[in-house]
Amino acid sequence: MSHTKTKRDSRSPYQIQVVDRALALLEVLSHQGPDLTLMQISEMLKLHKSTAHRLIMVLERHRLIEKNSNTGKYRLGLKLFELGTKAIGQLDLRERARPYLERAVLDTGETVHLCVYDDGEVVYLDKVEPARSVRLASSVGRRNPAYCTSVGKAMMAFLPEAQVEIAAQKHGFRQLTRKTLSNMLELRAELAKVRKLGYAVDNEENEEGVCCVGCPVWGFGQHPIAAISVSGPTFRMTAEKIPMVAQSIVNVAHALSRELGMRTIPAAIAGSMSQVVQAQEIRA
Repeated sequence: MSHTKTKRDSRSPYQIQVVDRALALLEVLSHQGPDLTLMQISEMLKLHKSTAHRLIMVLERHRLIEKNSNTGKYRLGLKLFELGTKAIGQLDLRERARPYLERAVLDTGETVHLCVYDDGEVVYLDKVEPARSVRLASSVGRRNPAYCTSVGKAMMAFLPEAQVEIAAQKHGFRQLTRKTLSNMLELRAELAKVRKLGYAVDNEENEEGVCCVGCPVWGFGQHPIAAISVSGPTFRMTAEKIPMVAQSIVNVAHALSRELGMRTIPAAIAGSMSQVVQAQEIRA
């Protein structure tokens, strides 16, 4: 009995090392990928090729990584997406985000929303208001078209284009105001601007007299899991104020994203921080 216990204990450090190496392999594929050869993986992990191959075989069997049949290279598997989706679902996003929404209200003096994307629409999960006399008609649980809201455009800009086009075909481009986007060509141009800046502006596109600035919130994956916006009447949300509001909401959204698992700012918006301070061109 004692011999068995000693043998099991002696294996424990090795077993821990194997787990550490497997996790390191996933990190390498996450940050150095998307596709890497066996040799590249072994060199990056400083492991013998045969050791790296054994790790790959185990992770591949559990669908945590997969092999590209055309190139022979390895990439992260869909099982990780499944696990990440479940983890996000178990998070109380509203509770985790509330301190960040309150911070944005203090920074800007305007109403702040937390929204998620749902098949071409945005759903309002939370709303924090300042102590001001002019308040907005938005409410928790309400839905709005994604194409004419800052939060919607902030999330759509980083979704696959095919997904955006399907949503546009399903919902169309209903003209809510004289400034609402009216076709897919305009939406594509707007989303390209969002990808360049890292935030979106809705200047009376959804509601007359209301201007909003929205920024995506990221988690573990490559697509946004939510968005935060600052909204206010146009007489307060002036062209001069929008850069300051954008700076604030980008900072807040990125801070929340880091808490929710974002390791680095996605490459698509990595350069946006330097551009946020520049004046945003408002659609006429």
